[in-house]
Amino acid sequence: MIKTNKDKLVIQSVQGKIHHPLGRNYRISYEGEPRIVPATGGITYNVHVGDPAFGWECDHVEPSVSIRNETKPENDAMMNLACPGNLARVVSGEAKGAIGYVLGGHGGIEHTIIEFSDDDMEKMAIDDKILIKAHGQGLKLIDYPDISMTGIDPCVFSKIPIEEKDGKLQFPVVCKIPAVLMGSGIGSSNSHSGDYDIMTQDTALIKNLGIDKLKFGDFVLLEDCDNTFGRGYLKGSVTIGLVIHSDCIKAGHGPGISTFMSCKKPLIEAKIDKNANIKNYVNK
Repeated sequence: MIKTNKDKLVIQSVQGKIHHPLGRNYRISYEGEPRIVPATGGITYNVHVGDPAFGWECDHVEPSVSIRNETKPENDAMMNLACPGNLARVVSGEAKGAIGYVLGGHGGIEHTIIEFSDDDMEKMAIDDKILIKAHGQGLKLIDYPDISMTGIDPCVFSKIPIEEKDGKLQFPVVCKIPAVLMGSGIGSSNSHSGDYDIMTQDTALIKNLGIDKLKFGDFVLLEDCDNTFGRGYLKGSVTIGLVIHSDCIKAGHGPGISTFMSCKKPLIEAKIDKNANIKNYVNK
């Protein structure tokens, strides 16, 4: 068992409302094609954690339910404090009492994405309120001070079958992503909030690396990517994240990766596991 400071972490409420999808005009694909397709926000009835992140007629679609606050300081707090795996509960509307869990935060649109069951989603409506028990910021790995934890539920983290070997952590991931493919969102100064995208315009490379098989919620390892204090390139650095939104049609975009574990040194290694998905470690 990896030793953490879990017993020292604060659990605090954050809350938002189901946010209506936004769309004013055409989205232009990387081939120059104008498209009107479903994108961010709302209740996405037929897309869930565990479903493919590729193959949909969409752009940046977020699975299940997307919430936001219109007051920026309140939404910033939710984006910074809510962590993948956190418990979420509907507190208004016909679905009041329904329980789900946080998948991650989507930067730019500033949505927090929450997975719910089909039955519960059928009862929901735009502007229903959802409360999250934010838990995870401040998490530290006692024996690995060089590894920075930037937001995951500590109970979920404790259930992931991470192995310790020769002073390094072997983390189960579906695949490894080279730094050259990381696009929109790179350069952000905040790695505790939001995400950044795997660029997918080079379809041959994406297929060769197995990235086209990724599912919502899959864990991935980002090579030579430093996400300790922002998002950038650093040779030898390693980051672990998970897929939170779909592939995209826009240039420089693709499946969004919400990061939660990073090290400037190569102290984290990939243990390839096709079942390495957050849904397999929640509520167990």
